[in-house]
Amino acid sequence: MLALSALALSACNLFVEPVPVPPERPGNLRPTPAALPAPSGPSERSRELANYYTRVEAQLVAQGLMRTDGGGPDTQFSRRMLIDNFERIAFYDEYERGTGLRSSFGGKSRLKRWEVPVRMTVEFGASVSDEQRATDTGEVRRYVARLARLTGHPITMSDANPNYHVMFMSEDDRDTLPGRIQRIVPNINENALDIFRSLPRSIHCLVIAFSSEPGGHEYAKAIALIRAEHPSLMRKSCIHEELAQGLGLANDSPRARPSIFNDDDEFALLTNHDELLLKMLYDRRLSVGMAWPQAEPIVEIIADEVMGGPS
Repeated sequence: MLALSALALSACNLFVEPVPVPPERPGNLRPTPAALPAPSGPSERSRELANYYTRVEAQLVAQGLMRTDGGGPDTQFSRRMLIDNFERIAFYDEYERGTGLRSSFGGKSRLKRWEVPVRMTVEFGASVSDEQRATDTGEVRRYVARLARLTGHPITMSDANPNYHVMFMSEDDRDTLPGRIQRIVPNINENALDIFRSLPRSIHCLVIAFSSEPGGHEYAKAIALIRAEHPSLMRKSCIHEELAQGLGLANDSPRARPSIFNDDDEFALLTNHDELLLKMLYDRRLSVGMAWPQAEPIVEIIADEVMGGPS
C-alpha cells in the first residue's frame, strides 16, 4: 500500500507530499489463465489482476497475516513503545518532496494533519458494479465515523465541496483516471500524475495529501486510490490504512506493532495501538508544523493519559 505525503507538487497553490510505498508484495505468484470476458464484463487484464490479488490475499491469510483482531495478548506495547512509534510515523517522511517516489532515507519532518474540516466523498470507475459500490460506500461511511470519534476532528461524508476523494478504480478505468485527477487538482505536477498512470501491481493502494502552501504541513486536499480488483478483505484493509495515513500518519515503521503502519501485512485493519496514534495526532496541545524536539514533552504527557500512566 502507498501513502504519499512528502512530494511537493505545484497545483493551483496546492502542494503534495507522499506517505510510504511498501516493499514488493509476493512476486512469485502468477495469475492463472482466465476465460475471455463477456463483452460487457471486465477486460482480461482486469480479470487477471483480480485473480492475482485473490491469491495474494489467500496466501497472506494462510500465513497468519492480515489479522482483523486489532491486537491481543501477543501484541502488548508499552508507553515508551507508543511514543517511539508515534515519532517515527508522524514525524518522519518516506519520500523527498518534489522528487516523485525517491526515498528520503528516513528524513525527519514536522507534524502534519488537517486543520479544516475533512469532507470525504467516494467515487467509482465505470467498471465497478452497483453491488460493490454499495459495499465499499458502506465501509467508508462506517470508517469515517470511527475516525471522527477517535480524532475529535470534523470528518464527514459529503458530496458538497469535498476535499478528500476516495476513488475505487479498476484497470479498465485507468485511461480516465489522469483526467479525473487533473480536474480535482488542476495543473498537478507530472511526477504525481505519473504515479496514477503507471501504478505497478505491487502497490495495492495509495493516498496523496496536498498542503495549502509550498512546503506546508497543513493538509487541504487528499486523493486515495484503491484498486477495484481487490478481494473484500484487501479492499477493506486499503480503506483503513490509506484513509488514516491521509490524515497525517504519513510514514510506516517496521517496529510498530500491532499496527497497519507497518509493511509486514500482519494486521489488515486499524488496531488499538493505531487508535491511540490518531488520538495523539489530533490532540490540540500539538500544533501543525511542530518539530519533534518541541513536540516530545507534550507527547510524553499525552501518552501518559492515553495509556493510563507512566510505564
